[in-house]
Amino acid sequence: MPADLIVRNARITTLDPARRDAAALAVRDGQVLAVGGEHEIMKLAGAATRIVDADGRRLIPGLNDSHTHLIRGGLNYNLELRWDGMRSLADAMALLRAQVARTPAPQWVRVVGGFSEHQFAEKRLPTLAELNAAAPDTPVFILHLYDRALLNAAALRAVGYTKDTPDPPGGRIERDKAGHPTGLLLARPNALILYATLAKGPRLPPEYQLNSTRQFMRELNRLGITSVIDAGGGFQNYPDDYAIVRQLHADDQLTVRIAYNLFTQNKGGEREDFARWTELLEPRQGDDRLRHNGAGEMLVFSAADFEDFREPRPELPPGLEPELDAVVRLLAARRWPFRIHATYDETIGRVLDVYEAVAREVPFDGLHWIVDHAETISERNIERVRALGGGIAIQHRMAFQGEYFAERYGREALARTPPIRRMLDLGVPVGAGTDATRVASYNPWTALHWLVSGRSVGGLPMYGEDNRLEREEALPLWTHGSAWFSSEEDRKGRLAPGQLADFALLSSDYFAVPEAAIAEITSVLTVVGGRIVHGSGPYSDLAPPLPVPMPDWSPVAASGGYRHAEAAVTPAAVPCRVHGHAHAAVHAAPADDPRGFWGALGCACFAF
Repeated sequence: MPADLIVRNARITTLDPARRDAAALAVRDGQVLAVGGEHEIMKLAGAATRIVDADGRRLIPGLNDSHTHLIRGGLNYNLELRWDGMRSLADAMALLRAQVARTPAPQWVRVVGGFSEHQFAEKRLPTLAELNAAAPDTPVFILHLYDRALLNAAALRAVGYTKDTPDPPGGRIERDKAGHPTGLLLARPNALILYATLAKGPRLPPEYQLNSTRQFMRELNRLGITSVIDAGGGFQNYPDDYAIVRQLHADDQLTVRIAYNLFTQNKGGEREDFARWTELLEPRQGDDRLRHNGAGEMLVFSAADFEDFREPRPELPPGLEPELDAVVRLLAARRWPFRIHATYDETIGRVLDVYEAVAREVPFDGLHWIVDHAETISERNIERVRALGGGIAIQHRMAFQGEYFAERYGREALARTPPIRRMLDLGVPVGAGTDATRVASYNPWTALHWLVSGRSVGGLPMYGEDNRLEREEALPLWTHGSAWFSSEEDRKGRLAPGQLADFALLSSDYFAVPEAAIAEITSVLTVVGGRIVHGSGPYSDLAPPLPVPMPDWSPVAASGGYRHAEAAVTPAAVPCRVHGHAHAAVHAAPADDPRGFWGALGCACFAF
């Protein structure tokens, strides 16, 4: 049987200990058939074999984000203006003004995370006065990490916040001297106020959510991502918010493999949620494209320690232990893998106390469980994770918050936050990821740059030689290392016979470019299961066509996603094609009619 696909003339990093380098690989039936020298691999070609010339480029196993929020991000991607990767606030505001001109009433312009003020040359966020000048009539919502949101006056009107609106638990609405909301929302100490306010905005109808998720997956493919583990998320309800990825899977339109976790939304009723879900789903139910991956990252609300380093570490309630015990005991008995959000060592210590007590009565026996984030985990707790057979999923959140952490806890503490080198030295499974799309960017190359350089996106040197990784050490955390976290380490993350044929051909050689250029790498050809899912430059004709973003005024249509250094900064504003105005007037629109809601002609002017 000949190969379906052969990639030749490549510099292949296999991450396979049996053969680390090769010049060509062959694929058949979605799996790697052979990897080796070009002469031997070309013998596997037949009349119908597609042969791709890599032109000497570096080829790596497909990247696998061990902790992200693709499902939620996909539902909203077409609505969001991305400031990820932008180098100046002036350029970011120019992009926002252009989008305001494109956006029909009553829609919002949203910048929903993925950036830090420290990445800008100006080292600041926009002022509320600047937002109101840029958008006097169009609601604008800007989420900065999980610490604050900025709303212009039109957004305050849209969400209904007035002098009489009380501060919600765990959050604060900043007010002027007269008591009126200014537009600044602060997460003190948790992000619920930010989530809840964003949820008040318009949502895409299902047809557009399908399109939006396809756009987001193709953006991830452009960056070399072939797999993710979705860690659930706030306001991501099962099964309703999982319907879109299920439909795309049924239609054979998933271009990223997804292993998904179930995240309780029910404070005080967490065990009841998991008891119901464990009756509905078998452990790891699904297939190689879409698979259930267990519980979390929220197991119980009492254990949630949000990572806002501008605020003091939250003190968690005494009810944590009994509530967590009840949930973990249930999950272990029903053999569901589980993961838990834990930023601080103090939280991790209390969580491990519970896990050790449960495991004495209901042995974990090889059940994969995960601590997510673990920025300040101690060596003692790393050893406890190892002893119980757990793993640690790390993300590049410190690349976006290192400056705030240093200001509160000092540079010495920052140098081991998180202690990645020690995790690896102690033999704990470690997988890398992003925690995108809100608290950090979804770009894996930003994360790899952080692992290698030890610098924040603002350029702050955070780690010494003892906590930075060599490029050869960092890459496996994004491939085979992450596969452990979905119990697929025997199937993905290496390019060897029998492994899933997931790989990326890079725009620049990761192992040769200057350190600062790592963050600028993309994929020119991405393959999932032997199918080409993305191509650019000389490979653009090989990729399947992607439908245009919906609605046609979507920020994705004008400015795309992550903005690399060479990208154009300010796209031209696109005014209303009928009347030439900038959509400043507010029109009513029927929310139950997708065609009417989004405008038959691309804006709301039909509602005259």
